[in-house]
Amino acid sequence: MIAVRQPGRVIDTAALMSRVIGACRDAVGSEEARLCDLDRAIGDGDHGTNMRRGLEALAAEREQLAAMPLAEAMIAAGTILVMTIGGAAGPLYGTLLLEIGKGLSTGRVEFPQVFQQAVAAVAQRGRSSPGEKTLLDVLVPLSDELIKHTDMRRLAEKIQGFAEMTIDMKALRGRASFLGERSVGHMDPGAASCALLATTACRELTEAGLA
Repeated sequence: MIAVRQPGRVIDTAALMSRVIGACRDAVGSEEARLCDLDRAIGDGDHGTNMRRGLEALAAEREQLAAMPLAEAMIAAGTILVMTIGGAAGPLYGTLLLEIGKGLSTGRVEFPQVFQQAVAAVAQRGRSSPGEKTLLDVLVPLSDELIKHTDMRRLAEKIQGFAEMTIDMKALRGRASFLGERSVGHMDPGAASCALLATTACRELTEAGLA
């Protein structure tokens, strides 16, 4: 990767990617039990364990990923997540990163638009829409904020609220949908992990001066 020049400083994007991956790994590791508890209420109870496994696999390759061009690194990272997270989350998180990488590889579209297209691909892969109690209930409003160029520091403060909105929703997709009305009152575990990862990434970017 190349260094990004900001007024009065140069940011090493390779080091930044490595740090973001490490921070996400640490965040998921510290919240593994909570994510499993959320999943136990409306699913299999293994979401935290699955996410930890995926992020540990990603962290194990972070130096190699950081040495790649960004688009190539995102595609490689997406492939790792598909192969290691397991369950429904692996293909969804993997699709997000794979599509971001494909979008960036064209060099013709700005990141908010690339992210928006990637979120649309996740929706298509999961055959779901916002309001159905899935990680899309975090990804879609997050995408909307990026399109509006919301400051990263402010965005980091808002993301958890997107996940909390799923508490009052009835699950319409996945194993949780079998519970019907009984799924109401519980935060979606996929939305929770998505909010955790997005918040962590935003904070790391803010600290790096890329907000």
